[in-house]
Amino acid sequence: MHILIAPNAFKNSLTADEAADAIRDGLQQSRLAFSYECFPVGDGGNGTAALIIKKMSGSWVTTNVHDPLGREISAGFGLIEEGKTAVIEMADAAGLQFLKQSELNPLNASSFGCGELMRSALENVVCNIILGMGGSATVDGGTGILRALGIRFLNAAGESLPDHPEHLTDLSRIDLTRMDKRILDRELTILCDVKNPLLGDQGAAAVFGPQKGATKEGVIQLEAALAKFKDITLQQTGRDMASVQSGGTAGGAAAGLNAFLNARLVNGIGYFLQITGFDRALAKADLLITGEGSIDEQTLEGKAPFGVASRAKRKNLPVIGLAGKVPHEKNKALDQYFDVLLAIGNEPAELQVAMGNTKENLIRMAKAIGDLLAIA
Repeated sequence: MHILIAPNAFKNSLTADEAADAIRDGLQQSRLAFSYECFPVGDGGNGTAALIIKKMSGSWVTTNVHDPLGREISAGFGLIEEGKTAVIEMADAAGLQFLKQSELNPLNASSFGCGELMRSALENVVCNIILGMGGSATVDGGTGILRALGIRFLNAAGESLPDHPEHLTDLSRIDLTRMDKRILDRELTILCDVKNPLLGDQGAAAVFGPQKGATKEGVIQLEAALAKFKDITLQQTGRDMASVQSGGTAGGAAAGLNAFLNARLVNGIGYFLQITGFDRALAKADLLITGEGSIDEQTLEGKAPFGVASRAKRKNLPVIGLAGKVPHEKNKALDQYFDVLLAIGNEPAELQVAMGNTKENLIRMAKAIGDLLAIA
């Protein structure tokens, strides 16, 4: 039996690489005779870019940029396809990991550093830029990125606004005259793992703002800021940021980059599997094991386990899904893609405790799976 091990990251617990290794280790402790390939996957969430770079034997470029609060840091991006394509992780410059708990406030956080990485990629004369947007600390509609590329956001007096989304309600005009036009000659692809729009109850501020430290009042301010950005953009360009599917990705950065940089927004897992050659690995498999922190109906909206499971089902391969949380009741929609769904915990536990035990629980569950397969 040849097993393809293709989990996503278990958020705040294990990277996709670490999850794959834990599943492998558990299987190897079992009585099952098998061969395997570890193929950790990403759907645009934090860590996706690093997986692409590793899988495609890319090289790294490091440079100095600014974190979400404007402090200088060292960050980098990958070059693949003989240096023709840059792969950038937004979180490597604008991620939550740079902020203390007391610093979390997206009203004061900027994506400027990610724009600096993109500018550095242009200096490397790349033809394409792939941007993974998971794990950002920002809800600025990508205005920080656009500022780094020369776009100015002006008030009614023609003065540049401070680089924080709380000031966008004063936006009167967007000046493109100093924009780095090189970016328009590059193909910019944004990997999206959500379908949320820019505005509304399911929009960037309402859904992602609280995850990044916004209070209820802060969410209202962020919504107003993004709405004003949308209105001025529509007036000047005729492009409606609010109508873009997945425009709410990374605090609305996807919508902003789509409007001003002609960025192409794609399903993250589909793009990842295509560019990394997942189907070649799948062709050799007799069984697929995947997983992430939670597998439920939202998984079917384009998350990584659904992406790999749907491809496996096209080849009539059995699929086992492992997660910290799975539905209690039978779910016909999930049953179409997962032959078995297993929650990896073995006892009631507080969330933080359960997350801390993710590696051990994956190893234990994978061993049990292996032992069952050995006697089947």
